[in-house]
Amino acid sequence: MLHIEREINEQPDVIRRLIKETDLDKLIAAIRDFDPTFVMIAARGTSDNAARYAQYSFGIHLKLPVALATPSVHTLYGAQPIVSRALVIGISQSGSSLDVRQVIEDANQQGALTLSITNDEESPLAQTSQFHIPLNCGEEISVAATKTYTAELTAIALLVNALQPQTGLDKLPELVSRTIQSSERIQDWIQRYRYASHLAVIGRGYNYATAYEISLKVKELCYITSEEYSEADFRHGPIAVVQDGFPVIAVAPQGKTLPLMQDLLADLRTKNAECLVISNDDGALSYAMYPMPLPGDVPEWLSPVTAVIPGQIFAMQLALSMGHKVDRPTGLTKVTITR
Repeated sequence: MLHIEREINEQPDVIRRLIKETDLDKLIAAIRDFDPTFVMIAARGTSDNAARYAQYSFGIHLKLPVALATPSVHTLYGAQPIVSRALVIGISQSGSSLDVRQVIEDANQQGALTLSITNDEESPLAQTSQFHIPLNCGEEISVAATKTYTAELTAIALLVNALQPQTGLDKLPELVSRTIQSSERIQDWIQRYRYASHLAVIGRGYNYATAYEISLKVKELCYITSEEYSEADFRHGPIAVVQDGFPVIAVAPQGKTLPLMQDLLADLRTKNAECLVISNDDGALSYAMYPMPLPGDVPEWLSPVTAVIPGQIFAMQLALSMGHKVDRPTGLTKVTITR
């Protein structure tokens, strides 16, 4: 079995362990005592997509605005934006990125409250921050991140839930397992896209992050041009590129954004786009040339943890059909050090 396939299949157990073993009591007490006015998150790549999920989950449930840090401001330009009243979070699978760590170091100097989320408790980033949430995923061998991404999303959800209780977290491992099972059928039709050179991935709300992450997986594994958009931004110009047969992956689970995504799917049908729809809504799935169904009982706020999985499997199966090295994509390394 490929490493990436095994790591995709490990996600229910990783999430179950994270939910069971994560102790946030001291962190939550510190956040309540500090009472941040906003959140700043430093991350790169896949972890940056997890930060996009935090923008929505923190903003909606905690009423906290979330800014994505610009690490180059700290490293290349030597400036320190004022974050003294912020909860500053560094997210990194390896915890080795120098620029993400610099953001945390600068925040510490200003008296901010700092937190890291990594898969390595001994990493430089984990050692730099005041608090740390370990992902405990075990080693992730495949270069393309899968289980560490959904673990990052789960860690963010756990933090939200601890500060403002929500519903559904206890069912998340089972929902992820069911999504993996239902996504097995992707391999039956993936050959249609073996010679694709481009596609778009569209989401909105919580699943704006999912659009980014699926698009990244397609780029990393398949070496084709994949562009990610929110449903709203896609209408402001980029939709003009859609011609007959243009592949569009639409992430459209039940929730506040579903009517908008269905309206977009109707527009795409008039343009003869080939829509691949990730959803747990029969109406949205009816627009799909190939549907990628989700469990019907996924809470909207947790849907990114499940919705990304068909995208992970799509990218893996498409890369295999193209004859690419899936575990070791050309030109990529597992740990990328940026300054």
